[in-house]
Amino acid sequence: MYLSVKEVKPLKDYYLLLKFENNEEKLFDVKPYLEIGKFQELKDVNLFKSVKVCFDSIEWDNQLDLDPELLYLKSHNKT
Repeated sequence: MYLSVKEVKPLKDYYLLLKFENNEEKLFDVKPYLEIGKFQELKDVNLFKSVKVCFDSIEWDNQLDLDPELLYLKSHNKT
């Protein structure tokens, strides 16, 4: 079972602030993905900032999305 994303906020340096259904807030670094396929499009800061919650995860305006389980497992606690 995975936790749904309830809020997302794009931050500087290609980080996302994510709030999950358990109210936990975590930071996800998108930079490691920016050289992979369609993720390269997110180097456009305006496109990166277009991120929004979609169903139980997140999505950008170019229809790129990420699995909520990956987001939770690969993010770290907000400090």
